[in-house]
Amino acid sequence: MNADSEDVADEPLSHLLGASRRVAQRTIDIGANRVELLMVEVQEERERLLRSFHLALASAAFAVLTGFALTFALAVLLWDHGAVAVLFTIAAISAGASLFLRSRIVGLQRDFPMFGATMDQLRKDRKCLGDMN
Repeated sequence: MNADSEDVADEPLSHLLGASRRVAQRTIDIGANRVELLMVEVQEERERLLRSFHLALASAAFAVLTGFALTFALAVLLWDHGAVAVLFTIAAISAGASLFLRSRIVGLQRDFPMFGATMDQLRKDRKCLGDMN
């Protein structure tokens, strides 16, 4: 009878340990899933930044070439009407274009949510855990 009473007493403890292990395993699985999602998003962000950088660099190179050609052409064409005024006008137009493009880049960076899917998933997890309490 003593052995039977010990088995009955150990049974709730073994159920509790089993449940604790399952909860711990699920928590670890959820954490691993979130880390994997974060890593995928970091990789996507890296690729997006590199692509943007390469496109911006190519665009800037061609813009510089175009600017040189236009500056030279306008300076030669309008040399008799005032070379300094032509060069200042071209500089003002170039500065305006540069400021416009800078504002576009700033807007592009502001409108892209970094790690959006990870943050959404973490909010869902927090809501789910809050509902359990």
